[in-house]
Amino acid sequence: MMAKCALLLLTSHASLGNTSRGMGFYYDEMAVPYWTIRDLGQDISLASVAGEAGLSYPKTLVEPTKRPLNVTLFMDDDGTLEMDALQITAKASKIKGSDYHLVFLPSSNAPMWDFDNNPISDIVTEAWAAGVIANLVYHGPAELIKAKEINGKLVVYNKRFTSFTNRETEPIELIVAEPFLLETRLRDAEALFQCSDKFKSHAVKDGQLNYLTNSAIH
Repeated sequence: MMAKCALLLLTSHASLGNTSRGMGFYYDEMAVPYWTIRDLGQDISLASVAGEAGLSYPKTLVEPTKRPLNVTLFMDDDGTLEMDALQITAKASKIKGSDYHLVFLPSSNAPMWDFDNNPISDIVTEAWAAGVIANLVYHGPAELIKAKEINGKLVVYNKRFTSFTNRETEPIELIVAEPFLLETRLRDAEALFQCSDKFKSHAVKDGQLNYLTNSAIH
């Protein structure tokens, strides 16, 4: 068994539905928790749905002068530990959630396609049963939709929860492109859904579960 450490699990989905827009993980939503966890003296493993090189969202690859500091620190480490790890991410199907003490789901819209399936739900189910803390942002809760408790109930059932909301999806014209509405799916699963005004920071904690809205970590 590998030593206990934090797991950052990345999406590998490459396109926004039937559009020509590229997808992948948001660099800032990966880099911010990465350095926060590292600053706490903890080891980190990077994994992705497909494995191999992590796939970043094209629009987050901005000019160096426009990058958030945490992204600059990560991307400036080309050829060192951080960028090397991003080029050889572990494949999700090889991961056991119980081998980690914390699971963080950096996000974008892409998890709506590949976090809603095995092996992601298996990782979360194993991690949850082992008491691992799950941290999510933006559309990251898509990974919990099918994860289950030991008793067979969905992890999200009767848990305080939030996510990118239906009202936030409408103005950026994603309702047609995305495979489902995350807020609706969580409500249907009987999560105790709560949210703030559109595009406002909002955080929810319920036991092992921590969620931050996109704006709360930028």
